[in-house]
Amino acid sequence: MPLLEAGDRAPAFSVSDQQGRTVSLDRLAGKWVVLWWYPKADTPG
Repeated sequence: MPLLEAGDRAPAFSVSDQQGRTVSLDRLAGKWVVLWWYPKADTPG
């Protein structure tokens, strides 16, 4: 999958939130969503 650029639509996905609940993009349809992650988290270096 190619890297996303600013302003691109996010592909469908599901992730666990801080309480361990599954959140999927389709459940957030119509809402503003901000994703933040650390690409090097849980990797060496």
